[in-house]
Amino acid sequence: MVNRFKQAEVATWIGILVNGLLAIIKGIIGWISGSRALIADAAHSASDVAGSIAVLAGLRTAQKPPDKEHPYGHGKAENVATIVVATILIVVGIEILFSSMKVFIGEVPGAPKEIAIVAILFSIIVKELLYQYKNRLAKKINSSALQAEAWHHRSDALSSIAALIGVLSALIGQHLGYPILLYFDPLAGVIVSVLVIKIGFSLAKESSLIMMEQILDDESTKPFFNTALAIEGVKRVDELFARTHGHYIVVDIKVSVDPHISVEEGHFISKEVKKLLLDNHQDIKKVLVHINPYRTV
Repeated sequence: MVNRFKQAEVATWIGILVNGLLAIIKGIIGWISGSRALIADAAHSASDVAGSIAVLAGLRTAQKPPDKEHPYGHGKAENVATIVVATILIVVGIEILFSSMKVFIGEVPGAPKEIAIVAILFSIIVKELLYQYKNRLAKKINSSALQAEAWHHRSDALSSIAALIGVLSALIGQHLGYPILLYFDPLAGVIVSVLVIKIGFSLAKESSLIMMEQILDDESTKPFFNTALAIEGVKRVDELFARTHGHYIVVDIKVSVDPHISVEEGHFISKEVKKLLLDNHQDIKKVLVHINPYRTV
């Protein structure tokens, strides 16, 4: 468990440092070159820094052991961090949208300088590498917060591609004498904003379902049923609810046993149910077992 969080923290710190550097580079070159799309992209990278800080805080809280106030542990802190990242994405996306839309309501766009292309290409490569690294690590250690951060990097890479198309089109329009192409740079900013907002809502929706403790479907819990039914003394699984609690699963299960056995024997069976569910399914970290007397009708 410690190793899991350590890997996630290292990945998050890498994201903070790289995004901070990218935001500064893109912001300066965007201002010098006059590219709205690149300035919007710089704001997106800056939001990545804020998101990574939220993820770092969530990861550190999530690794705390269960206590009196939080008997199920602090796993949902990662989902809280995910929602924070998603909210930042949505807010930044809306700001980029309004900034870019100014051109289409009267403001005359100008052509950006060629140096903007260098900054954008550099950003695309770096952000895609960060996405690949964090996405694979997130799947390996089952971290929703790190997965959100990975998609934040991917959204930045996509926005940079849109910015690249906009800048290239504006430069071509300037050199060939087609003023209409100058609008492609702010248009790229609009496309960037839509992508960012969409990803933000998607991440928020997914984590909100976990926060509301939506139970896993029947197909996902079938292996848990089979494990419990295979235990000697378990006559029937009456009810099984499994819900995600951050990066792990909590199971509530009711099983029927012979009504004529002793309380001690029933207690032993319940301990076996708990032990085998924990041993055979690595995602499960907490099991609550209720014993019912077995009835045929």
